[in-house]
Amino acid sequence: MSRLGDTRHDIEVLDDDTRPLAPRFEGLTAAQQLPGRHLRMIHAHFRDTMGRLSALIEQAAAGTVSPEELAQRAGAVPIVDNYRRFGTLCGEHCRVIEVHHAIEDEWIFPELRDRSAAMRAVTDRLLAEHRVVHALLERLLEALDALAREPDEANFAAARDLYAAFEKTLASHFGYEEDAIGDALGVYGVGV
Repeated sequence: MSRLGDTRHDIEVLDDDTRPLAPRFEGLTAAQQLPGRHLRMIHAHFRDTMGRLSALIEQAAAGTVSPEELAQRAGAVPIVDNYRRFGTLCGEHCRVIEVHHAIEDEWIFPELRDRSAAMRAVTDRLLAEHRVVHALLERLLEALDALAREPDEANFAAARDLYAAFEKTLASHFGYEEDAIGDALGVYGVGV
């Protein structure tokens, strides 16, 4: 376990090497593979958006885009256009991630949890990782609020660093989740 952040807002980031192993399933039918593929498609949408936003953040940090151009390019990201209609980008992104995780926490993980000791360990770990992701989201929102109030270099650097930590943590979580429960969803008939 490692810590991220300052003395006011420590966040424990779980060590990927301590993740429990999930059971492996052989000979899955095409129908059994569908829920895992669906989960990967949902995560791919988040990954795509994070990658596009990360590239824009790096361009802003390098000074290769003006604030106006940054806003215009960010607006071209499909999910950003949807967010613009329904709320702020980060606020809505947080809400979408929270809804996604709430569905998993309340519906999917309980269906898998009692299937075996291994699935219990996996779902418990995924729940713990959700708490870390949400703590990072809250910190990111705080950093972005500070940046909006005072758009200086220190606040930009803080927001950029938190976004990088969030992106890395969430991408790792998605990969583990897909590998750990993707096949189990189909084997146990749990829809996504």
